Amino acid sequence: MNCYLLLPFMLGIPLLWPCLGATENSQTKKVQQPVGSHLRVKRGWVWNQFFVPEEMNTTSHHVGRLRSDLDNGNNSFQYKLLGAGAGSTFIIDERTGDIYAIQKLDREERSLYILRAQVIDITTGRAVEPESEFVIKVSDINDNEPKFLDEPYEAIVPEMSPEGTLVIQVTASDADDPSSGNNARLLYSLLQGQPYFSVEPTTGVIRISSKMDRELQDEYWVIIQAKDMIGQPGALSGTTSVLIKLSDVNDNKPIFKESLYRLTVSESAPTGTSIGTIMAYDNDIGENAEMDYSIEEDDSQTFDIITNHETQEGIVILKKKVNFEHQNHYGIRAKVKNHHVDEQLMKYHTEASTTFIKIQVEDVDEPPLFLLPYYIFEIFEETPQGSFVGVVSATDPDNRKSPIRYSITRSKVFNIDDNGTITTTNSLDREISAWYNLSITATEKYNIEQISSIPVYVQVLNINDHAPEFSQYYESYVCENAGSGQGLFF
Repeated sequence: MNCYLLLPFMLGIPLLWPCLGATENSQTKKVQQPVGSHLRVKRGWVWNQFFVPEEMNTTSHHVGRLRSDLDNGNNSFQYKLLGAGAGSTFIIDERTGDIYAIQKLDREERSLYILRAQVIDITTGRAVEPESEFVIKVSDINDNEPKFLDEPYEAIVPEMSPEGTLVIQVTASDADDPSSGNNARLLYSLLQGQPYFSVEPTTGVIRISSKMDRELQDEYWVIIQAKDMIGQPGALSGTTSVLIKLSDVNDNKPIFKESLYRLTVSESAPTGTSIGTIMAYDNDIGENAEMDYSIEEDDSQTFDIITNHETQEGIVILKKKVNFEHQNHYGIRAKVKNHHVDEQLMKYHTEASTTFIKIQVEDVDEPPLFLLPYYIFEIFEETPQGSFVGVVSATDPDNRKSPIRYSITRSKVFNIDDNGTITTTNSLDREISAWYNLSITATEKYNIEQISSIPVYVQVLNINDHAPEFSQYYESYVCENAGSGQGLFF
């Protein structure tokens, strides 16, 4: 229907004038008066809404026309436009009632103008009609591209996640009128990220479309495009980037890159000595790369391995002392496994990685070794000078078997030769000294700094070499004429 302006009755017949620019859905009320009636009717006009497109570049765009049925074209009526926007945004031709937009309009800034119209009789200066409100709506055009307001987007998803796993949802907004056709209806598409990701066209939900391995690539840049007008020709678009990072899962077991390690240990090393390190590598990170090392095979039970949890190295330590002359090399096998493994990931850790370690014992120039920790000898007193007391024996435990020299520390009674034979240098008297405590020193000829000492105890045995003696002088008395058998007096 056309838009009409209801004007005062003339001869009892209501007159309707079309309002230019009205929509087909606009409706106008009529007030009818029976013919010949003299009842007073409340005058008023009802305006329908006008529409003007936004973003018109012309300096003067015709919106519509107001015209009274009393206007006979003699220029006796004056049309006035009142309200917000009158005179600045909209003007009216006071003679014809034509309304013009004199500024470019932006619906996203203001979509509705409520104005008032008035018709004045120039000759009387009085209003022909009461003021009436009418509406000018700014109709939408597709002049705004979709925008992503929550940028930057970043998401984290576990590696090896199955197809269809939700990653993140991106949302774009369009400032155009959602009720105006498809101007604000958006369609999402993937510009970059195939074949690992996909996006749902209507929701912007990004999902995984192919499994990814963090150890091959740990992050991806995905570009999403949003198009309005559901992607039809002439649609506007906006894009956003999404950084998708893959978090680690324990899908790699630690592996020794070296199948053989060669280590050395001195035979003089005490137990607990660290003799070297071994290292396995794990492509996972963080907790998933923490390892535990252990001995898988060591028949001698001489070595052990502990784990340095800061460096993730295995430290080989000496559990028992070694002796080069007894065994100069060892072979052990070590294994490594992850410290934390989820049950569902055990399929990646079925067989532990191993490595072989060869350990060479280094010879150390050790001091002479006596056959006994101490010696006890016996000799009778009063034996002549040079008498045999006993023999001590020490050997060089090293392979070169250096000759040994012996000596006695601070003794004027005994002597020892290079064969370890101890003899007397003076006659011994048990009644003067029954025991002698000696210190025998063995020294390597090839290295005089290699010295060992042991105690030797010599007991002097008694012989019957003294007649009995009274402990004091006794003086006795006897009476003269004493008879036989009479006692003496002391």
